[in-house]
Amino acid sequence: MCGIAGEVVLGDGGADEDAVRGMASTLGHRGPDRLATWLSPSGRCALGHTRLQVIDLETGDQPMATEDGSLQVVFNGEIYNFRTLREELHREGLPFRTRSDTEVILRGYQAWGEGVVERLDGMFAFGLWDEERKRLLLARDRVGKKPLFLLRDSHRLLFASEIKALLAHPAVEAETDAKALPLYLAHGYVPTPGTLYQGVEKLPPAT
Repeated sequence: MCGIAGEVVLGDGGADEDAVRGMASTLGHRGPDRLATWLSPSGRCALGHTRLQVIDLETGDQPMATEDGSLQVVFNGEIYNFRTLREELHREGLPFRTRSDTEVILRGYQAWGEGVVERLDGMFAFGLWDEERKRLLLARDRVGKKPLFLLRDSHRLLFASEIKALLAHPAVEAETDAKALPLYLAHGYVPTPGTLYQGVEKLPPAT
């Protein structure tokens, strides 16, 4: 289990790497082995990750980048078929620098674009930033085993493994959603994509 967080600025200004570090620090219980952040050269995106070391202890740190740094990914979960995908991508000429399942997401995006998500068998939530296209790809596994929450307005999009990480961003004011309370009382939870907080939504499974 790891924790992921990030910010993408949609208008003027830049992403706040310190704020994303603060978001990620609330996820330390999900990944006690390492906390790291990254800010894109354009300043549009900041990513954070807390790592629980399971696969590839030496070279599997995140955020993980391609050689030129144009692609960066933060990932929580496990890709069950990563060895099969790695062999396929290697045959297509894509190099691998680690033994981790995380790198399969990066190389798969290089080969197949967002179609990489359809090839992944596992439980996962990830955010992948494409610096050249100024594009963020967020994805969640088909069953929704790994959580991913979003908060967006006209200026920014935030994402994280847990709601409290979103609320840790200094630009966010936590307000409960009065419309969600009856749903919670009726079902014992707030149906996707809603949450108990205004503006905070769950990314649906298989999305």
